[in-house]
Amino acid sequence: MHIVIMGCGRVGSTLAHSLEDKGHSVAIIDQSPEAFRRLRSGFKGRRVIGFGFDRDVLVEAGIEQASAFVAVSSGDNSNIISARVARETFGIDNVVARIYDPRRAEVYQRLGIPTVATVRWTADQMLRRLMPEGAVPLWRDPTGEVKLAEVQSDKAWVGARVSDLEAAAKTRVAYISRMGEAIVPTGQTVIQDGDVVHVMARSNDMERINDALATRVEGAE
Repeated sequence: MHIVIMGCGRVGSTLAHSLEDKGHSVAIIDQSPEAFRRLRSGFKGRRVIGFGFDRDVLVEAGIEQASAFVAVSSGDNSNIISARVARETFGIDNVVARIYDPRRAEVYQRLGIPTVATVRWTADQMLRRLMPEGAVPLWRDPTGEVKLAEVQSDKAWVGARVSDLEAAAKTRVAYISRMGEAIVPTGQTVIQDGDVVHVMARSNDMERINDALATRVEGAE
């Protein structure tokens, strides 16, 4: 698979190396020739100087044969414009753009352009470590109405079945993190000490779900 990356910063160069290690062909675009110094000496992909929203530059990078386009430059506007050109002009379906402003990210996701909101993602990761109590969103749909969240459960749930936990919280457990591995549970799966529960639910229900799991009432199922 051929992938075109716009932006040879730390993220772009790391992504280029990872993709190449997985056997994909890569072309990376940057307006500064100096940026390509971040690429390892053995990098086999194309290095293209220019702007990622310039059609000729994209053609030189092999966009017409590409299966995916990634925009990870330092500018929100450049990333979005490039992503739209890749999708609307060259018909690339698999397009992702990095966005620093989370408000813009929501707008562009509604237009069908998947985005990674750098500021929001970083802030969420910090909150997970600073404030372990409560539901911590790991993913949200573009409308913000549905979330995948890590929730804190009372120690009293250890030994209970997942079906009991789901009944008490009136939700479905998406997966459980156990000893560094993800487990998709059944209703008969037993909660173990150290398990981290993740649920998929509507945003408006998260507070209720967290309250239900924070304390297990004796004898409740």
